[in-house]
Amino acid sequence: HPALSRRYVLCEVVSEDPRCRQCIEDRALGLAVRDAIARVHGDYGLACCSISFTGAGETGGPGGAGSLRVRSPVRVSPAVKYLNAYTGTVLLRCRKDSYRLLCSALPFVRYLESRAQRYPCFLNTLHVGGTIRTCQKFLIQYNRTQLLRLLQNCTNEEERQCIQKSLLSCSLTEEKSQSGDEEEDDGTE
Repeated sequence: HPALSRRYVLCEVVSEDPRCRQCIEDRALGLAVRDAIARVHGDYGLACCSISFTGAGETGGPGGAGSLRVRSPVRVSPAVKYLNAYTGTVLLRCRKDSYRLLCSALPFVRYLESRAQRYPCFLNTLHVGGTIRTCQKFLIQYNRTQLLRLLQNCTNEEERQCIQKSLLSCSLTEEKSQSGDEEEDDGTE
């Protein structure tokens, strides 16, 4: 079977309540995204974004040549691949053919629920990429731009030096990928 083509959607959680970011959990975020997809696109959109395959096939396994083996369900859905509660950065993974449904539903996430509390917020989509690495590169550039904006608004030399130090520390180091989550970028971002 060919590998499923995926898209990675980089978002930031924006909230006026400072407690919101501290209480973000990937499970709650995933549920909020799924609820938004269901509200906006109904059962069709939810099915496109959360497909479960349960297949059965013939194998030559221990039960003989004609035995039936039921494969475990494979869940392909908008998955929270990365979540940084301090910065509010979120990386969602979905199938390439349904990323537009996912992106169009993200503005309808209006709150996150955590520990029986509702925190009003919204998700700001920053970038859609074919690999985690392209999203990392974009995020570094985005953070640099944000730091430069802060640098322009500095009121004293101490703030200026602190932000300049942060700017110099923005880099992406080469590391071996430890998982098969990254796929080759096919140039259609």
